[in-house]
Amino acid sequence: MSKIAIMTDSNSGITQKQAEEMGISVLPMPFMIDGQTYLEGVSLTHEEFYEKLEAGADISTSQPSPESVMDMWRKLLKDHDEVVHIPMSSGLSGSCQTAIMLSNEEEFEGKVHVVNNQRISVTQRQSVLDAIRLSEEGKTADEIKEILEEDKLNSSIYIMLDTLYYLKKGGRITPAAAALGTLLKLKPVLQIQGEKLDAFAKARTKNQGKSIMLTAMENDIKNRFGGLSEDDEELDVHLQMAYTKDLEAANAFKEEVAAKFPGNEICMDPLSLSVACHIGPGALAVAVTKKLK
Repeated sequence: MSKIAIMTDSNSGITQKQAEEMGISVLPMPFMIDGQTYLEGVSLTHEEFYEKLEAGADISTSQPSPESVMDMWRKLLKDHDEVVHIPMSSGLSGSCQTAIMLSNEEEFEGKVHVVNNQRISVTQRQSVLDAIRLSEEGKTADEIKEILEEDKLNSSIYIMLDTLYYLKKGGRITPAAAALGTLLKLKPVLQIQGEKLDAFAKARTKNQGKSIMLTAMENDIKNRFGGLSEDDEELDVHLQMAYTKDLEAANAFKEEVAAKFPGNEICMDPLSLSVACHIGPGALAVAVTKKLK
């Protein structure tokens, strides 16, 4: 049986320490901060990132260099026959398409399988866990790639922003729209479903925003992901949460999610910095991912 390495990037929320414990590899995403390059989870902690962000530093995201991607592949292929690489969504970054192109190079062809299943953060992390399980069940690298890509639309993420400042700073909304939203104290709810980060709803308060997200989760479970399992106790989905900086607020919201869906495990992680730099601190997110059969 082929020996398969599982690889992802730090947009999955998986830390270097967790990766070691899981037996996988995580490619750190690079950031430019005031002209200097940092690597998420290696030379830049989440705490340091938010200190720089809130201090007004000039922050931009970047793709991993082709050399860093290929070097990790070469390292893994010394001890493995094949690599399953699960990068962040191709709709949110060009890094996935770059990896696909690099995998067609002669030295990697047929050995590196890049999964384009349009996931990020906790849903991307779940794809990694699914890949590990599929590998343990004896699936080939090509089969794992095919299964994960067929499953790509079976997840949703809903994100409530605490501020419009960073969307305005990144040019994703106009200054006039940001000023009006701030004046009205709007809490926009965004959605990641498949390729793009889109507007989903506008809330006047945090409580209304949280209610909107919980209702969206419930609708996905009932109408998209098959509702309850056969015994009507355990959901046929993974319940997930993410946040930017404010762990206390995230834990409080986690209690509300648990009350809405009692008896089900809820996985919670910080949102990846590639998303956080565009939406700022204080954001709360929930996600639903259909369990892979």
